[in-house]
Amino acid sequence: MQPAAVPDEQFIDLPAAIRRHAAENPGAPALVAEDQVLDWAGFGDRVARTARLLEGQGVRPGDVVASLAGTSPDHVVVYMASLWLGACMAPLPLGAHPDALAGMANDCGAGVILADAEQVPLASGLSIATVIDLSTLDKALATLAPLPPRTASPGDAFDIIYSSGTTGTPKGIQHDHRFRSRQNIRLKGYGLGRDSVALVSTPVYSNTTLALLLPMIAHGGRMVLMRKFNEERFLELCEAHRVTHMMLVPVQYRRLLAHPRFDAFDLTSCQVKLSTSAPLTPDLVRDALARWPGRLVNIYGMTEGGVSAILDCGAFPDKLHTVGRAINGAVIRILDAEGNALPPGEVGEVVGHSPTIMTGYRNAPDKTREASWRSPDGLDFIRSGDMGKLDEDGFLVLLDRSKDMIISGGFNIYAVDLERVLLEHPDVVDCAVIGIPSARWGETPLGLVVARPDSGVTPKQICEWANARLGKIQRLSAVELRAELPRSSIGKVLKRELRAPYLAAAPE
Repeated sequence: MQPAAVPDEQFIDLPAAIRRHAAENPGAPALVAEDQVLDWAGFGDRVARTARLLEGQGVRPGDVVASLAGTSPDHVVVYMASLWLGACMAPLPLGAHPDALAGMANDCGAGVILADAEQVPLASGLSIATVIDLSTLDKALATLAPLPPRTASPGDAFDIIYSSGTTGTPKGIQHDHRFRSRQNIRLKGYGLGRDSVALVSTPVYSNTTLALLLPMIAHGGRMVLMRKFNEERFLELCEAHRVTHMMLVPVQYRRLLAHPRFDAFDLTSCQVKLSTSAPLTPDLVRDALARWPGRLVNIYGMTEGGVSAILDCGAFPDKLHTVGRAINGAVIRILDAEGNALPPGEVGEVVGHSPTIMTGYRNAPDKTREASWRSPDGLDFIRSGDMGKLDEDGFLVLLDRSKDMIISGGFNIYAVDLERVLLEHPDVVDCAVIGIPSARWGETPLGLVVARPDSGVTPKQICEWANARLGKIQRLSAVELRAELPRSSIGKVLKRELRAPYLAAAPE
């Protein structure tokens, strides 16, 4: 697949950048965790010696190295060490079903996997010949000499990113060094540099995390790592380390702003708050802009690339219902069911073409073709699977995943519209709307709501309140209260899990 034509004169070779920061800024902190601090000299040395370790295990340029680990300095070291010797990294997602992990291991073809101590038994059951326990890394590196880095080329394989999956094998999304370099250059526009401090609170195997972590490495900033997200601890670390940048998902923003002591913390160091993985709701944006210093920027994109839009929330207060406009060099179009481009205002599938596009799905050329659309003018676009429309100013309004759209009585209902209304209720802290089988309508929308503790509100009260604010064809058939909603490791509501019991109970 061909990304937009952008010159690579500014190409960032990430291992070379680490080496440069280690030489020019050796004593500055690079990676900070509760129990470990690596300055740039130590980070570069540990990466180089870990690369030597991998080389001794038979890893060669072009090979794949896998990991099964949490958010820790050594997981970042392993990622960089793989690139250092010219290999490709495949960080496998913690929490994935063992069958899915086995499929990923077979798909990526890694010969070596590095795992946290508690993940070693699971890693040992995969079809990967060599398992290295990260808790023994210090001992393994003690007698090894640093390995000089291999110079990277834009077309070299960089990483393979898998979604978490349940029992099926998720697709392996392949990126090259060009893809990551262009991301790293673009993110510098948000003020990243050697004085930047980023707080990393999502998993290293997630592209959400990598979208900020890799640019921070490229530009020599300090990364403060949280092994597990906790609202109070996050705010403490923001204040203590004078954090300037962060990449969070909307549910994290909502939980942080709802923390009873949020306003007691000094967050004035914050320059840019980035959000991705799900749309920010207008109520949440307004709350964040009012109470949290710094810019708030929503990023709409895909791990596959192609689709890429940005909304600087403070600069466009009248566009908070959108996910922004296409970034420089990108094109977003809306397609009908026949693959024809639609004009502004018309609803269809969102497709995108940008300077960053995956090289394809691992070992899946048919799926790669299915995910792409070639325009009449010869551009390769990535299909998002999202339904949306462009307004008259080119801002993108997202409606729903095409597979999550509810068709009730022949009408299309977009769950996100109903969810926005539910979230305006003063006693609703979280919600999801799903389509469930209906003998009369085919499908009907059901609201699943997490209510504010001790509110005493009833499902009927919430349902009546919401329906009074919804159009006739949008109305909820019912509301059910839940203690919490199932979410992925990066905060996406798992609607497939929510729908499953209703589909199973439906008559044949």
